[in-house]
Amino acid sequence: MKVIEITKPGGPEVLVVGERSAPKPKDGEVLIKVRAAGVNRPDCAQRQGTYPPPPGASDLLGLEVAGEITELGPHVKRWQKGDPVCALVNGGGYAEYVTVPEGQCLPIPYDLDFTHAAALPETFFTVWTNVFESGQLVKGESILVHGGSGGIGTTAIQLAHQFGATVFTTVGKESAVTPCLELGADTVIQYKKDDFVSVIKDATGGKGVDVILDMVGGEYFGRNLECLAPMGRLVQIATIQGATVSFDLRRMMAKRLTITGSTLRPRSTEEKSRIAQSLEEHVWPLLNKGRLKPVIFKEFNLDQVREAHELMESSAHTGKIVLNVR
Repeated sequence: MKVIEITKPGGPEVLVVGERSAPKPKDGEVLIKVRAAGVNRPDCAQRQGTYPPPPGASDLLGLEVAGEITELGPHVKRWQKGDPVCALVNGGGYAEYVTVPEGQCLPIPYDLDFTHAAALPETFFTVWTNVFESGQLVKGESILVHGGSGGIGTTAIQLAHQFGATVFTTVGKESAVTPCLELGADTVIQYKKDDFVSVIKDATGGKGVDVILDMVGGEYFGRNLECLAPMGRLVQIATIQGATVSFDLRRMMAKRLTITGSTLRPRSTEEKSRIAQSLEEHVWPLLNKGRLKPVIFKEFNLDQVREAHELMESSAHTGKIVLNVR
């Protein structure tokens, strides 16, 4: 099979097309003939050598795919050969075939093609478990989503809106404002022009928001605490601007804040399968009705992977970047 390999840690230029034997599904796994694979920032971090795959996972890039099941491992119960699925994979998505535990597969929502289906798993798993499980966002509350124009952001805006929350989001470019509003954001803040802390305080009468989804870290941490309402929840999912922060614990205590966070890839198969079940119960019906949609910014062929990574790192996109494998 054709795969994308990393010759050495570095920039997009280290990605090359290679060939390997197709993997064989183990107990409880299925083999997927990949039609499309999503491109995500963790892929860039792994390429740079700063985000190694967990033990036992493929060394190849790629955390989400869509395609058809072509082979079943022992004791697979739900799926059959030929079933179209999208899946959260532990690695290996930048290839023509990939194995994945059956519980991490989901049916492709009604009317979505493989390209759009491949853009679902990584962001929907991440947003659902962080915003609605850890962050406990409920109808009538408010949320600030940082990075509203990215894959995580466009997903979080839509989900929070559909579940009845007031949505604030930050973006870095003028061209992202209208798309975010169309997806359901109530207020879009251009952080290069306006101070998001001041905007949030003004818009909420000084109260603040109930939940913040942040992937920036660094100096955003203290500013996020200022934006939170009493009993608010800060959910940290990445640290683009720095992982080390300093703050006065009394600020957290006075407002009874909760600070939490997570990463998705190191979680167990059992936990990822549980998240998949929750998504199928609560979110997939909205996708099937067309009330949610993955936002695709640009598609590339597999051998154009360098260009895809360059675009991802430029932050010039709004929504997802997808590799069409077949």
